[in-house]
Amino acid sequence: MNDTELPDLVSARVGGRALYANDEFFAPRSALVKPEPAVFIPGKYTSRGKWMDGWETRRRRTPGHDWCVLALGLRGRIRSVDVDTRFFVGNQPERGSLEACDLPGKPSRARLERASWTEVLPPSPLAPGASNVFAVKQAGPFTHVRLNIFPDGGVARLRVRGEVEVDWSRLRGRVVDLAAIENGGVVLGVSDEHFGARGHLLLPGRASSMAEGWETRRRRGPGHDWAVVKLGTAGRIEKVEIDTAHFKGNYPDAASLAGCLAPGAALGELLNASWQEILPSTRLRPNARHFYAAKQLRARGPFTHVRLRIDPDGGVSRLRLHGRAEAP
Repeated sequence: MNDTELPDLVSARVGGRALYANDEFFAPRSALVKPEPAVFIPGKYTSRGKWMDGWETRRRRTPGHDWCVLALGLRGRIRSVDVDTRFFVGNQPERGSLEACDLPGKPSRARLERASWTEVLPPSPLAPGASNVFAVKQAGPFTHVRLNIFPDGGVARLRVRGEVEVDWSRLRGRVVDLAAIENGGVVLGVSDEHFGARGHLLLPGRASSMAEGWETRRRRGPGHDWAVVKLGTAGRIEKVEIDTAHFKGNYPDAASLAGCLAPGAALGELLNASWQEILPSTRLRPNARHFYAAKQLRARGPFTHVRLRIDPDGGVSRLRLHGRAEAP
């Protein structure tokens, strides 16, 4: 998978927060971590000017630049950065840069200000009204980032994509969700994601709407849809949950699971892997949580990857694969 498909470590969906900024006169910093794309509402104004769905500072009349400090929701290694200036045209910053530091826990503002910050993206030109994606040499792990904009202006969203850092020595022996995004799980690939993105399957909590699930288009011919998940680490599966929350007239008719042990394998290499049936094809219900205990699973691993098959198509909001980490 390419870097832009990795988890967004700073998204509000995984607990990311914009902590403070030197200026947010026109639009608040909190918008930077919204998971949904920015919108534009013609004719909508506030007492300070045009309403914008993003973070926007006033016009700078003195030397310097503006900045915002954010806490990542997931500690991780940064692989790419997207400084999205959607709808900021004529008021976008000329350049942007990103610094990062590693301070686990909830450090105070004073401690963050004294921290040793590492530049992961040097000052780089930003195009107006565009997704500005920059590759980053694998850096980290980090817990916080500082977005700098030169000299001022507006940014709609900040995406910080990377690999979640997990201390498995602390979790080994405990039953955890091996597929959860916070435990390093990643959806490597899917057959289709026309209506809902693949990454939603592994997000924390239950979905608040269909918009937070994985949904394929309506299949008009033979076949089925699928998703391949790389577990955070090799492990034995003890319980499975398939949640179709909010999918009422568009849930899959049935689902099944298979697993394989292929450490470090890319999606293409998994085509020739030895897959074992974990859960045979089973009927699903609309808008419901489906739980399958160990005695219902035909194989338990250890596995590094799991393939979810849905027949023939439809939407699934969450997939949970509870088990114990085990070295392959």
